[in-house]
Amino acid sequence: MDTSPRQPLSAKVRRIIIAVIAVAIAVFFRGAVAQSADSIAIHGTIVDASHKPVTGASVKLEQQGAPGSLETKTNSAGTFTFSAPRSGTYNLTAQKSGLRSRTITITVNSQADRTIDLVLEPASTSPDMAFADQPTFTVAGIIDRTAAAGHGSDTSLRTSESLARDAATLKPDAPAAPIDTKEEASLREALAASPGSFDANRRLGEFCLRAGNYHEAIPLLEAAFQVDPANRANEYDLALAQKGAGDYGAARVHVQNLLAHENTADLSSLLGDLDEQTGDSLAAVREYELSVRLDPSELHYFTWGSELLLHRAVDPAIEVFTKGAEAHPDSARMLAALGAALFAAGQYDDAAHRLCDASDLNPADSTPYLFLGRIDTVAPAPLPCVEPKLHRFLDLQPGNAHANYYYAMALWKREKASDDARDLEPVEGLLTKAVSLDPAYDEPCLQLGILYFTEHNYDKAISYYTRAIEINPQLSEAHYRLGVAYERTGEPAKARDQFRLHAELEKQQAAAVEQQRRELKQFLIVLGQQPAHPSPN
Repeated sequence: MDTSPRQPLSAKVRRIIIAVIAVAIAVFFRGAVAQSADSIAIHGTIVDASHKPVTGASVKLEQQGAPGSLETKTNSAGTFTFSAPRSGTYNLTAQKSGLRSRTITITVNSQADRTIDLVLEPASTSPDMAFADQPTFTVAGIIDRTAAAGHGSDTSLRTSESLARDAATLKPDAPAAPIDTKEEASLREALAASPGSFDANRRLGEFCLRAGNYHEAIPLLEAAFQVDPANRANEYDLALAQKGAGDYGAARVHVQNLLAHENTADLSSLLGDLDEQTGDSLAAVREYELSVRLDPSELHYFTWGSELLLHRAVDPAIEVFTKGAEAHPDSARMLAALGAALFAAGQYDDAAHRLCDASDLNPADSTPYLFLGRIDTVAPAPLPCVEPKLHRFLDLQPGNAHANYYYAMALWKREKASDDARDLEPVEGLLTKAVSLDPAYDEPCLQLGILYFTEHNYDKAISYYTRAIEINPQLSEAHYRLGVAYERTGEPAKARDQFRLHAELEKQQAAAVEQQRRELKQFLIVLGQQPAHPSPN
């Protein structure tokens, strides 16, 4: 072992060591500066529903497509700050003590800092919600069922499913505005004179949006957005145009950007529409519920209830439509949709009463009468108030084939339920008129065939069954009844052909219905006083 004393380093060696350390320090600081140059600040404030800053809220920033996440806490002023790479797409959320913000998507593509404010939404009812106290259900998830919930026969179930779809269509998209050619020419001249003008692009884009010309509106509104990205009305219209054109991803980016600045019912509803269009029905129904909490308008109630009914959450749909009807007693479509939901629940008399009430609100509107006629034809017994309302429908619209058909069916049902001798002449006349008014209407032809068969007039029955099949070859019941009529007239070969066609159609239609039900995402409902939004983990 060498125990001799160490020799001091030479001046030359010391100079070399110092130079190496200096280079290392310079490299380190250059890297730090470069990293700082490649970063921007994402900051903002977390507030509660009353817009008070929230201290100690957990805020998470996740870059899409990248592992890991950044987390921080808000300070005593409710503010937070993140340093993020200069470009990329991020998801930003916040939560605290059962409160949770919506997820905001941020696209970073410049060196400018981003300011994003988030609102924590309570799990229980917010003060703004005028939905009694609290819904008695929670949409907890999606359940995979191959058979939809329903009541009664398969015919009643199919009718209720059809009514649910039709009820949802009572919330139409904004109708296209009539085109004012003079206004359009003026707007196009203004744009030609100032192609880079925000106002010129915005006004013509808005005009095209109102006219339903979404693909033409988009580049104009985008040009305006590039000039003034802070104009929220323009960005909202751009999202509407992109939704109308089917570009749901682009529309979502703009909606999320708008939500980062302001949490409104219209934005929640629009986001729900985008969720539904892209297959995320669970997210859609939660956005629709939030829109009612923010603004319990007739439209928002109706949209929420329709989404629930469409996905076979029948009892919650009844609850929402009932509250909506109480809040908006003049809404005929709310009552019509409530009637459809009650019918789906097997509450036939209550359904009829609600639809009758809807017809009284606006007697000129065909929709409640059409719903009434459809449920009355499949209900096991005559329904209260239906016949006089359908009679009024016929009085108001004598040239409407559906008015003649449904009133005929209501009369016939009453005759069948009566012990008196049946007088089918008025029924025959109404059905015949329905056929003459609409020669392509298959149901009156089928019913005329049934009527003549009951009178043993097999030739006429066969004629009308055949006519119904010519109009609609998929009308399986007409094939079966035609087969029975051929048996009565001694034509067994023709009868066998019709029975075979009936069996094939029934099999095909059952398979198609089963496939539709498999594709339908049904909501998993938890009843009881549960939080309207799941608590964060």
